Amino acid sequence: MATNLAIDPSLLDEALLVGGLTTKKDTVNQALTEYVQRRKQQEITNLFGTLPCDEDYDYKKGRR
Repeated sequence: MATNLAIDPSLLDEALLVGGLTTKKDTVNQALTEYVQRRKQQEITNLFGTLPCDEDYDYKKGRR
């Protein structure tokens, strides 16, 4: 699927340099992948403190 995008050329050049990739396509794909992963990680961290804890869990038992 071909898509025309107006991407800031200096930002894309910097992303190419920082990412170490050779093509613009690979750089944009990697950036989108990292963006999605980061958003999913943020969703997970928002769950901390909202889930019930297991009162019977013995963390010291797992160290043996």
